Amino acid sequence: MPKMNAGLDVFYLLIGAAMVLAMHAGFAFLEAGTVRSKNQVNALVKILADLGISTLAYLIVGYTVAYGVTFFHSAAVLSGKAGIDGAMGAQGIDLVRFFFLLMFAAAIPAIISGGIAERARFVPQLMATAILVGLVYPFFEGIVWGNHFGIQDWLKDTFDAPFHDFAGSIVVHAVGGWLALGAVHHLGPRMGRYSRDGRLMGVPPSNIPYLALGSWILIVGWFGFNVMSSQNTATASGLVAMNSLMAMVGGMLTALVVGRNDPGFTHNGALAGLVAVCAGSDVMHPLGALVVGCAAGALFVWGFDRCQKDWKLDDVLGVWPLHGLCGLLGGILAGVFGLEALGGMGGVSPWSQLIGSLAGVSYAGAMGFVVYGLLKRTVGIRLSQEEEHRGADLSIHQITATPEQDMAP
Repeated sequence: MPKMNAGLDVFYLLIGAAMVLAMHAGFAFLEAGTVRSKNQVNALVKILADLGISTLAYLIVGYTVAYGVTFFHSAAVLSGKAGIDGAMGAQGIDLVRFFFLLMFAAAIPAIISGGIAERARFVPQLMATAILVGLVYPFFEGIVWGNHFGIQDWLKDTFDAPFHDFAGSIVVHAVGGWLALGAVHHLGPRMGRYSRDGRLMGVPPSNIPYLALGSWILIVGWFGFNVMSSQNTATASGLVAMNSLMAMVGGMLTALVVGRNDPGFTHNGALAGLVAVCAGSDVMHPLGALVVGCAAGALFVWGFDRCQKDWKLDDVLGVWPLHGLCGLLGGILAGVFGLEALGGMGGVSPWSQLIGSLAGVSYAGAMGFVVYGLLKRTVGIRLSQEEEHRGADLSIHQITATPEQDMAP
């Protein structure tokens, strides 16, 4: 790799990694604005602590599971100064690639966090993060993006195209959403969420501006999440940016209409479109991306309502319908709107997309129930009734979001 190109690729991936890192602030504020004020501190601390645990788990175990790359080399080798490229590529390109892909891995607990808010114990969730980011997520990541076990080759030989997931509709979002489903199930609903006769009791968001800020941060960061998934400047594509924009707009406007102007639906609808377009953002026509975004926005509103009202699944931020269902939708539709017959770039198979998408959510759904079920049986995953009533802020962190105001006479 020429030195100039190597330096550009390092810088390119670094900017992408920083943009995805910023998305974790979006996750934090989206959750802090949605939960009740007595749980805002916990939302902010939990996302940051999960990021720290994710970094160690992915560094020590996860990256090796996914790609067979370890960090047990000298600094000269890691920086690419031993030999022509070194073990980590020219100018340490794999180091910044690790940073970029780590931010994807760390999105898994950030996604789950919103579903389990207001009643999950802190340390057991950090334990879950270590297991999920160190082992569970990278195992599937390695199959799709690391070509492990020859599954992608089999799909290509059988259906003329491998499973295509450019930026993680399935690998990141659907996996995170379906892992969250098991966690939410094992935790059960929050105290007072349903009356004794099963009626849904309203729990309004604590801070709509925080919620909106979280959504905006995620939206901006998503263009690094999607565009920089090319991982080098030679294959960077403006089509990915355009498709991300169209899907975001489609999801937002559809959720605005279907959700009857509800601000939570509107801001999350934009995210639903972005979740769905990740898989095929490099192969769809922009009008196809718009349709995918519209479908995702409607699916999110429908799924959130069904979870809360009919299925009694107290998923606080709606992470299963947002990331789980919309991610699944996007993975499948990449095999439809990516076809040349519908204006796409081609190189995708509807059957490969269907098989890969269903395999991803089946794996994640099963592992979510297993991991959180084992933690529930061994260490416990839910706050006590007294702790939940006081709020996670005081029960876990011994401080509220506005201590000076709360202490005023």
